[in-house]
Amino acid sequence: MAVDFKVIIVGRGMMGAAAARHLSGMIEGIALIGPSEPVERKSHNGVFASHYDEARITRSFDDNVVWATLAARSLDRYGEIEAKSGISFFSEAGCLFAGPPTRRGEGYLGRALQVSETLNLDVELLTPAALRARFPQFSLNPSFDGYFEGRRAGHINPRALVRAQTKLAEQAGVTAIDATVTSVRDQGASIEVRAGGKSYTAERVLVAAGGFSNFNNLLPAPIDIRVAARTVAFFELSERETAIFSKMPSTIVFGDRDEDHVYILPPVRYSDGRTYLKLGGDLEARSFETLEDIAAWFHSDGDLLERDNLVSTALQLMPALAGCPTTSAPCVASFTTTAYPYVGYTDSPRIAVLAGGNFVAAKSSDELGRLGAIVLTQGWLGAEDFGRELTPVFR
Repeated sequence: MAVDFKVIIVGRGMMGAAAARHLSGMIEGIALIGPSEPVERKSHNGVFASHYDEARITRSFDDNVVWATLAARSLDRYGEIEAKSGISFFSEAGCLFAGPPTRRGEGYLGRALQVSETLNLDVELLTPAALRARFPQFSLNPSFDGYFEGRRAGHINPRALVRAQTKLAEQAGVTAIDATVTSVRDQGASIEVRAGGKSYTAERVLVAAGGFSNFNNLLPAPIDIRVAARTVAFFELSERETAIFSKMPSTIVFGDRDEDHVYILPPVRYSDGRTYLKLGGDLEARSFETLEDIAAWFHSDGDLLERDNLVSTALQLMPALAGCPTTSAPCVASFTTTAYPYVGYTDSPRIAVLAGGNFVAAKSSDELGRLGAIVLTQGWLGAEDFGRELTPVFR
């Protein structure tokens, strides 16, 4: 039976665009389908994407060797993607972790130290005195140690990365279609994909729709994920604050418990021409089960109580921010039951899934896209590509 494409990738986000680029070097006849970013978030009635942002932390320092490896492999290719696309997206500002003293193997930071030694990462350990001297823009707990990854770390612009991946994919022959997929149906001999009022057929489909993967009848059975609310806070900086914080790295500050941490991005100029310092946390309990609930969340400014908590924390850590205007925005994170992304086939041998970033996958999206392409061409992932860990779980 003749089909329109050999493979259709559903989702033009960070993983989907990366999968399209990698797959374009393996086969022909690929389509990448997904909607463009809405002009006005609060009035948009369609699906959203959490890569609609200008800055995400990137680093290899991690307490899990799988996640650290996924990040390191992606970082290996940042320069190549930038050079070939002509689009810059990586700022090597470095990444700093700060937290209570720990022993190797104990807690997040202790485990991350062990992983960094296993992978031979370039991480500088800072005593409390050295931490204060090196990064005077912070007012940290005087007992905190620092762990600084100065090279191959910092932040990426997710919008720019998606543009770069998509540009290279299209140059290699991928057909990009600006539309929202409303159904994926296995017809036996082929897959029918409905998008933008049109029907397309393919031999195989990769669903890479992030937190929206369980909606719009994209999968034969839903993947076992929790789509969780996340709020981010922004401080609008004047020239004074920009000068104070311009040399800061991407930063993650821990509290007494591993979950009591905040992440902070250095000053970044956004599309409105203003410069913002962004921070967020990982404690919100709200989750979503319907498309309508997610849409309502994206129409909001996030959780205002969480915003206030983030602002208060930021002012404690960075007193020079006092007086800066603050705003907030919503985001969603997709958490899997395995704590790893899902990369593999559904119960249909023609429909695969690539989803579940667990709030830390932006930096690793290129490698995850490569693994999605491997699944489509090879049918499985080997041990070297963490096939067991990345096996999808369905409800």
